[in-house]
Amino acid sequence: MTALARSAPGFPLKRAILAVLAALSLASCGINSVPTSEEQVNAAWGNLQADYQRRADLIPNLVATVKGYAQQEKSVLVQVTQARADATAVHLSAADLSDPAKVQAFNEAQSRLTQAIIPLQRLQEAYPDLKSNQNFLALQDQLEGTENRIEVSRRDYNEAVRQYNTLIRTFPTAIGAKVFYGAKPKVPFEAAGAAQNAPTVNFNTAG
Repeated sequence: MTALARSAPGFPLKRAILAVLAALSLASCGINSVPTSEEQVNAAWGNLQADYQRRADLIPNLVATVKGYAQQEKSVLVQVTQARADATAVHLSAADLSDPAKVQAFNEAQSRLTQAIIPLQRLQEAYPDLKSNQNFLALQDQLEGTENRIEVSRRDYNEAVRQYNTLIRTFPTAIGAKVFYGAKPKVPFEAAGAAQNAPTVNFNTAG
């Protein structure tokens, strides 16, 4: 292009228009929306992970409290303790959320812990003195609340994953997702085995 053409009155305007069109083209290809959506998935995963960790932190105190009243129920307490150890031993980072095998291993370990907790709610039937133990009451309330938060966080995570997976598979954002980011679908959490529904941790302390 000659110096005369570059100095023409309309050249800066044309260049600005081309820049805007280029930016719009890149935006439509997911340059911004793909990483933004992925960050939403990571944030939702962080919330769910924090809830799982809170549950893991509550269990040792709950087991210790129950042990004081039901030492003969060793098998129940051992199973809960072992399930907690297994669950905390399986690590899942945000970078692993596209790996079905790792997500499944983590999900199954957490589901086994969920199921192992259930027998604790039956111990109060055999040991009613637990109903009057303030530490036990406080811990079971916290555990029940944590189970509820886990259920909500799982739904939020799965919804974020659904939106992200739709985005990276839908034209034209699929182009940018593939070319610029090599984006892979994230794996949602599904109910595993007997844990079709998160159990309600209710120690029936009323009355």
